[in-house]
Amino acid sequence: MAIINKSSKPLAVNPLKSSAFMGAALAYLGIERTIPLLHSAQGCSAFAKVFFVRHFREPIPLQTTAMDHVATVMNADENLIEALALLCGKQKPELIGVATSGLAETQGADVARVIKTFRAQYPQYAENRVVWASTPDFRGGFEQGFAEALYCLIDQLVSEKTFSTTERKTACNLNLLCPAWMTPGDQEALAEMVEAFGLNPVMLPDLAASLDGHLGEKRLNPVSQGGVSVAAIENLGNALATLVFGRSLRSAGDLLAARTGVPSIQFDQCLGLVATDQLLMTLAELSGRPVPKCYTRQRQQLQDALLDCHFMLTGAKVALAVEPDHLGQLAGLMNEVGAVPVSAVCPSQPAWLSELPIGQITVGDLQDWEDEASAAGAELLMTNSHGAAIAARLKTPLLRVGFPQYDWLGGFQHVWLGYRGARQAYFDLANLWTEHHEHAIEPAPYVSRFRNNVNAEPGSGEGGQKHATRLCQ
Repeated sequence: MAIINKSSKPLAVNPLKSSAFMGAALAYLGIERTIPLLHSAQGCSAFAKVFFVRHFREPIPLQTTAMDHVATVMNADENLIEALALLCGKQKPELIGVATSGLAETQGADVARVIKTFRAQYPQYAENRVVWASTPDFRGGFEQGFAEALYCLIDQLVSEKTFSTTERKTACNLNLLCPAWMTPGDQEALAEMVEAFGLNPVMLPDLAASLDGHLGEKRLNPVSQGGVSVAAIENLGNALATLVFGRSLRSAGDLLAARTGVPSIQFDQCLGLVATDQLLMTLAELSGRPVPKCYTRQRQQLQDALLDCHFMLTGAKVALAVEPDHLGQLAGLMNEVGAVPVSAVCPSQPAWLSELPIGQITVGDLQDWEDEASAAGAELLMTNSHGAAIAARLKTPLLRVGFPQYDWLGGFQHVWLGYRGARQAYFDLANLWTEHHEHAIEPAPYVSRFRNNVNAEPGSGEGGQKHATRLCQ
């Protein structure tokens, strides 16, 4: 059980936390032909869009109800109704994903009632699906908003229709609930792993198909390009099983199992050698096929990488600052190579936080992280791009992880999952450690006082002292 320390500061200094409705927007972007709609002021959505564009280096479809001071005080229902009607009539999306900000929640917006009013006023848009999630800034953070959006997608789109065991085996579908910390590269690697066993992966959300950095048919598209279809979400009950990755999606996995009867398999730890072993054995059991030989080879490569990197990483002091579920994944990855997390900071405190494989966790901001890392003498730092200035001040190497990464290309496509992902992570950390580690010999090399210079008198020791001085210089 981890010991939880909560920062007592009355404000955040150098915040680590990102808004919950940003996490919900990311989840919606993994669904085909979807528009995330933030029920908020225009400035809130503008900042969110800037973060997404700088992280993914892609145009991001993101809309807002543009609540102004009058709508905030009086009523913002018409803002939401007009926004839904405009998007349905002009952009014709398959799905509109509504996420509420702290402003709308504080006002007391009843989004479910407003959507019913919209349906009554505009029956011509009945085919356009609308899903909403409650994601105020004051409850949870980026990871919790992402998880809440997935829960609401299952709750509002998946019916209680059940399929027979024969139908499920014929379909060979395997549901994959992917958490916020999984990059599009991770999801693509996961899909390839599932397909190697002859199964059809159905990922929710499918960021590997929508935000993997591909050039679509239209460079500027008002809806998401690629992702899991709404029809596939409605058909999640027709699957062999559901694999739930990460602690943050437990509730969504439990809901899907209760709603459809599809067995749910939870993977709390997903990164590293042991976690990949468990995943591959589960896939082999579900498919009835042996593990492909290519993964045996990759496992041997990871074992060799552990041998190569343990000289640098075993005992290395690592400081982590990411979202809670992501924190547990990285801590498990560090534990396998013997690295020591001397600082672990996350921005929120879910109920399962004490379950993480870390001795002590601080719920705080990047200022708390910097203070802890400095006091503990951290040798490696792991956080998002907001930690670059801290790394420069501490003169400690930084490996960028999480969201956002706006000063480093390809962070959204970095693969951490599987044997190859873990191998590359260890290589990256070991290279950073080697590059910044000083190899100076301390203290200065010993030189015998009997090793005299030819200019010194025999036995005086003066020449030996001069020679030692030259060596030290």
